[in-house]
Amino acid sequence: MLNRLTTLFVISLCLLACQDQANKKNYELPAIEGDAVNVIIEIPAGTNTKIEYDVKAGTFKPDQEDNKDRVVAFLPYPGNYGFIPSTMMDTEKGGDGDALDVLVIGESRPTGSVLKAKPIGTLILKDGGEWDTKIIAIPIDESERTLKADNFLTLMLDHDPAKRIIEEWFLNYKGKGQMELIRWEDENYALQEIKKWSTAK
Repeated sequence: MLNRLTTLFVISLCLLACQDQANKKNYELPAIEGDAVNVIIEIPAGTNTKIEYDVKAGTFKPDQEDNKDRVVAFLPYPGNYGFIPSTMMDTEKGGDGDALDVLVIGESRPTGSVLKAKPIGTLILKDGGEWDTKIIAIPIDESERTLKADNFLTLMLDHDPAKRIIEEWFLNYKGKGQMELIRWEDENYALQEIKKWSTAK
């Protein structure tokens, strides 16, 4: 009887370990693939909980603040927020030590989604004295776009209210005066930044 219970216990542990391993994602994707930029979605559009990808564990989990899930005390994220795989903003070169951040404007996508996107601009901020670059993008598939702007000029001329909403959101989501606007740059600057911080040289 004891051997049978031990065997069942070991099998249960193995099944749980296999399931946990299946839930882990491996995002070894190139930053740029053809005309598209790969994006891993951490925080779906319309979400307030700050979710981050844990590289070591290979899983997504809420960011912690004072041992509690960090919830943005402001309007929800105005787009799908995540990172560009195979990028790392080296601290020795002025980066923050993380992958390059990206906001993809469009319908909400689940956490863990891989999305092919097209950069249309770059929002450069200062966060606690450190430069903070946000790539602004749209889905590469035109049928999935909610904003008909495929470059920065069109974003400025035809969709300035959307540009201002994005800017104001990032300037206020951490609280008044926490973020400082440096400037906006275009899609070419965005691609240069992606190549600059790419880990695949």
